[in-house]
Amino acid sequence: MKFCATYRVPHDNWRQVLHTFSSLTPEERADVGAGVTLIGRWHDMSSRSGVAILESDDAAAVQRFIGRWNPFMDIDLAPVLDDEETAAVAKQILADHESR
Repeated sequence: MKFCATYRVPHDNWRQVLHTFSSLTPEERADVGAGVTLIGRWHDMSSRSGVAILESDDAAAVQRFIGRWNPFMDIDLAPVLDDEETAAVAKQILADHESR
């Protein structure tokens, strides 16, 4: 399952987040914990916000990773589907509605 994590860093925490993130090695930045794969992460420095796409079959493992950054920023986490998964669900929804 894929998850979309969107974040926004409060102004008061910005310098600390900059310091912490820039101090991490590429390997440390990629370490999202056991059972979680980082698909990608994109940052909007001007708005102190960004998004990460994670993949895992273990929601608790994803929550543990998010918990590392929660003290510093507000994070919204939602399960998401890719195009193929969305198309399959759309077909199921249409079939359900047509059978009623």
